[in-house]
Amino acid sequence: MIEKKITIADINDESLRSLYQTAFPEEEQIPWSDLMRLVEEMPLDFTAYYEDKQFIGLTIVLPIKSDKRQTSPLNWFWYFAVQEDWRGKGYGQQILNQMIKHYDNQTIVLDMESPEQPCENLEQRKRRHSFYRRNGFRDTYVYRTYNDITFTIMIKGEGTFTMQDWDYIVEKLKQFWWPSDIKE
Repeated sequence: MIEKKITIADINDESLRSLYQTAFPEEEQIPWSDLMRLVEEMPLDFTAYYEDKQFIGLTIVLPIKSDKRQTSPLNWFWYFAVQEDWRGKGYGQQILNQMIKHYDNQTIVLDMESPEQPCENLEQRKRRHSFYRRNGFRDTYVYRTYNDITFTIMIKGEGTFTMQDWDYIVEKLKQFWWPSDIKE
């Protein structure tokens, strides 16, 4: 599988935009133009994945370096999506394996729609949760609710993860972007 780093030059790539806009609920998306601006302004790892020349999926990771407050590197898996035609064929697993290898020996955090919250796509959420658990992620028992959607936070790596750790990630994000209409 081939990886391609995404930059502002890719703003008009319709396959990237289309997957981003169809794979995630609208209320969880950053407007595309804002996202592409953030690619330039933030230390994001925005990556597209290809099998031969066929676009398969995308990931967006926010790496957070260690500092006084965060004593070890932390990587927030912000977005991860596979083209619908390629789902269920092992490509998501391949992409996740590459990401885990890339961030080897570093803590990885992700948030996903809670598999406990009643909703229309509950089975999909449960499958996604099981997928991450099979790949070494564990529940932190930290939850956040935004605009009536509850997110469970999972971690891969040593140590614990607290609400203060989540707030630190959000602080990093707010330095660059935060929607005015989000309700916590």
